[in-house]
Order: sequence, then C-alpha cells, then structure tokens
Amino acid sequence: MYWGYGSMTAKAEWEPLKSVLMHRPGVEIEYAMLAPRPFLFERCFHTTAARTEHKDLQDTLSHNGVKVQVLKDGVVKHAKDSSEFRKALEEEVIRNLIFYGEIGDTEKAREEFKKNIETLDAENLFDFLTLEPSVDLKKTENVQYPTIYSNVPLANLYFMRDQQITATEGIVVGNMKSLQRRKETEITEFFLRRLSGNGTVKRIDSGFLEGGDYIPAGDFAIFGTGPRTDLQGVRSAVATGSVDFDEICVVENPVYDFMEGSKRDPMINMHVDTYFNIAGDGIAVGSRILLEKARGAVYALDGQKLERLRDTTLMKYIKEKGFNLLDLSIREQLSYSSNFLTLSDKKIVAVNSPLVLERLMKSGVFSQQLAGFIKSEQVNRGDEFPRGKRVAEFGIDVIEVELSELTGGYGGAHCMTASLQRG
Repeated sequence: MYWGYGSMTAKAEWEPLKSVLMHRPGVEIEYAMLAPRPFLFERCFHTTAARTEHKDLQDTLSHNGVKVQVLKDGVVKHAKDSSEFRKALEEEVIRNLIFYGEIGDTEKAREEFKKNIETLDAENLFDFLTLEPSVDLKKTENVQYPTIYSNVPLANLYFMRDQQITATEGIVVGNMKSLQRRKETEITEFFLRRLSGNGTVKRIDSGFLEGGDYIPAGDFAIFGTGPRTDLQGVRSAVATGSVDFDEICVVENPVYDFMEGSKRDPMINMHVDTYFNIAGDGIAVGSRILLEKARGAVYALDGQKLERLRDTTLMKYIKEKGFNLLDLSIREQLSYSSNFLTLSDKKIVAVNSPLVLERLMKSGVFSQQLAGFIKSEQVNRGDEFPRGKRVAEFGIDVIEVELSELTGGYGGAHCMTASLQRG
C-alpha cells in the first residue's frame, strides 16, 4: 500500500486520478535562475510566485478528490516515524557527500559528519540530497576554512512525471539522459521503494526512459522516443513485467517542417506529452501536424519482449483506435496546451496557454524565425485552448490553473505530477 493510498497502477490516462506525488520547488531552483538554459529551463522566473503556483496546483488536485503527497513532507514524516527509514536516509546522504582537501582533514571531517548526522533535522537531510553539496577544506596560515559547492542542484526535480512511469503492474523507474537530471531517479527510487511497501517498484537496466514519453490508454500504450527516451529504454521497461498492454505504439518525437535542416532545440517536443495527450476515452488533444509526422511502429507483447507488427504514424494509430483529435495550433502546442493533467474522463487541469505564450514571447525564448511564424499564424484568438468553442464541443471540463512562472522550467501540470494510482 502506497502511504495507505492503494496499489500503484495506471491503465488509462482517463481513469479517475486517485493519488499523485509532487515536489515543491525548494532552494535548488534558485540556482537555476543564475543560468536557466544550462539547467534545462526555458527562461528565468519568479521563484516565490512559482512556489505559490505549485501550492495552488496541489490544492486544486486535493479539492478534486486527488490524494497528494508532497515528496519532502512524506520523507520527513517517515523519517520521524521509522528509525529504519531515518537510518537509510542518513546513509544515502553520507554516500553522496564529498569532502576535498588533505586526506587527514577530509577523513576527520567525514567522521565528524557521520557522528553529528543523528542530530540533523530530516528537512536538512532532504535538502542535502537535492543540493548535492561538497565541502572543500582549505588551509591558509594553518587555519582551516571551508568552501561549499553544490555539484548539480536538482532544479528539475519538481517535474515529477519524468523520473518514472506508473504502468499496469506498478512503478518502473527510468534512466535520464541529461546529466543535469540523472541523480533524480536515485532519489525517487530510494523513496518509492521504501515507502511503497508492496514491492511493485522496478527499474530499467538499459537505455533511457522518462515519464513524459509514456501515455497509457486502456488496451494500448504510447511511448515517444527522441531527445530523452530511446527504444532500448522502452524494451527494458517492458522486460520488467510491469508494462502489460495488448499493443504498444512507439513513435519518434518529430519537429515541424520549418525546423528541419536547422539546429534542433533539444527542448522542443522533448516528450510525447509536449504535443499529444488524452483528455478522455476516445478524445485526444495534440498537434495534427506533429502527429502525422510522428513515425514509428506498433508492437505486440510476446511475454516480456516486443514483437514488431507494423509501421505507423501516431495520427494513423489513434484514428485506428477510435480517437477523435482536438487539433492544436503551433502557438497552442508551444505554450503547453497538451501538457494538461486528466483527472477523469473529459475532466482536465490545464494552464492558461494564451497567458503562457504571451510570457514566452516577451521573454524572447523563441528564435526569430519561430517567433515570426507564431505571429503570422492565422488562429481564432478567442477560441484558443483551453477555452472556446472547440473544447466545449468535445465536452471537456477544464479547470484552469495559473502556472505561468513554473512553466519556465519547460512543462505544465502533466509534467509536475507523478500519477501513482488511477482507476
């Protein structure tokens, strides 16, 4: 039982969302404001306002019957309630902490830290994991003084979707391709294994896999591949035995025609959920242009292996499965319109995409070519997602949330939540 919330499983994106895991951005995102792009952020933003937005998203989910566990709160509670968990947390911090300097000095400092760690708050221990501090012990005139470094603060941790997928038979922890994010899976695996209590947490043993590239859809599932996920990662996830569908469609995340031949921004269409999502049984939301360009193959499961059946495109495949598409314009797709979180059949939590786009344009994050294309695009501004006639015609109930600051890290409500139980 996951924190008493039930088994961790999700068979379809439109099944009622029961529980999620979230991470409130901590001091680690302050470092990303010094150099947003190297931290894989889209732009700089106001971090205090971002935390308020995150709390509002949590409250929105709670008010709609979703049990929300904030990662740090859960860890602190269990560290206080369980001496075994507390000890494991201490050992994880000790394992990650590095001391530099003369051998005698570093050994002494490490032993002193081990002796003192029992007196530290669980909040301190959690922050040490997200900041990855190291201590450089220097001497001048025989006086020792420390310089503290934070190796790679885990500024992207609040995008809790990506470190793992919740499949039909439990959690599968992935591997992250970006060096800035690789430690995140160690943290989520450490916590989920110890807090699940039901042995349903597994990990891929090869390739790369991120949760934003996975969408379950009843008797089938869709995986995107590209900058963050590869086919070997998908095969490895299937090999765990936790992914059980009649078919799996694996596509390569595409780019627009006008982007072909130019240097690709690895953050554009990095995951399948940046251009495609499911709002209800038989209702898809995404960019038709990109869905028609997203080429791949359909696979059947032969035990715990994939057996290739036929080539396809994502557009062709969802039509075969009886899905209707609410088509997104380029400006809508680039402003996180498809990165909504489905609460239940035809009920979603979405960002105010026009407001986000306005922020993006003012921040100058798009290339001159792309910005010009967006300005020239012929769209009905009064009918832009998530409002307007099209959404109403599909019968989609939309709850809008303000995430114009948090989306600066590249992602919306879908990316910020790890769905742990549906159905």
